[in-house]
Amino acid sequence: MFKTIEESQITLTQLMLPSHSNFSGKIHGGFILGLMDQIAFACASKHSRNYCVTASVNKVDFLNPIEVGELVTLKASVNYTGRTSMVIGVRVESENIQTGEKKHCNSSYFTMVAKDEKGNNVAVPGIILKTKDSVRRFSRSIERQEQARHRSTKFKSSDFQIDDYLDIIKTQNAKLEI
Repeated sequence: MFKTIEESQITLTQLMLPSHSNFSGKIHGGFILGLMDQIAFACASKHSRNYCVTASVNKVDFLNPIEVGELVTLKASVNYTGRTSMVIGVRVESENIQTGEKKHCNSSYFTMVAKDEKGNNVAVPGIILKTKDSVRRFSRSIERQEQARHRSTKFKSSDFQIDDYLDIIKTQNAKLEI
């Protein structure tokens, strides 16, 4: 079974309140991450028609601060489908209500796994790729998976070669006492 990307897309808009702010008066990054996880869950669950759990989150860079009183809009789409997992792309934008100015605050990729009532992984529908952008996003997800596999084995403690990194570390803000 296959579904279109549009069938599972979710958009959420929320007013940022003082209770969402950190000590500097900006919206707390952890609050935004919580909203991102919720919308990724909603999108993945809508696509799979199953309860989904977050397996990983790939790269969250906070590009612009979000102010109290701004509207935050989160958009989620299925970018990739595996056998039991999905990569959900989440985009966060803020909007100043008075000026109408919009800012891209961050984008991230959530790998979600579909589960049955007993907590076992369950197969998910594939996605129908209709545009060049959807093929690009799907392909990018495959590439990120390959990079993650390589990264996780390269720094495995039993395989790590310290001599390969000593010269690099000497150029950093660290003191070697080995």
